[in-house]
Amino acid sequence: MELYLLRHGIAVEREAQPVGDDSHRALTPEGLKRTRKVAKALAAMKLKFDAVLTSPHVRAKQTADIVVEVLGIPQKLRLCQALAPGSQPGRLVEELKRLGRNDARVLLVGHEPHLSRFASLLVCGRPDAAVTLKKAGLCVLETGDLVAGRCASLELLLPPRLLTRLAKV
Repeated sequence: MELYLLRHGIAVEREAQPVGDDSHRALTPEGLKRTRKVAKALAAMKLKFDAVLTSPHVRAKQTADIVVEVLGIPQKLRLCQALAPGSQPGRLVEELKRLGRNDARVLLVGHEPHLSRFASLLVCGRPDAAVTLKKAGLCVLETGDLVAGRCASLELLLPPRLLTRLAKV
């Protein structure tokens, strides 16, 4: 299985939202613009996804919506509570195991530090390795048998600026 971890784009600052309303923070105009560039870079790289799972938080959902629109695959998008901030990485492993056999390339759209802890768990066997995803950054993992432990190799870790340069978007 190939797992593509994409952090949401630049969002409105926490301080701009009412207290306790973090799930409603949206992408900024710059976040929307940069996310669209990253989505176009994914298209230019001819990446194909069998499934796209996103956190239900607004900023992640907006990011995923842009990506599936640019790639022309809106039917593959699903909300995934296990990608919400604070979820345990093992819960996401269980969610991924429920996917069909044909879902070999999966895009996960979520948040930090949740995505980096997930990547760390799969690559190192523990969730505390120093892996950091920039906003709208991409991490690619290759895994055979998916387990909540060391089971994957880190194939790629790209900040958005480099991602869009590589794809010449």
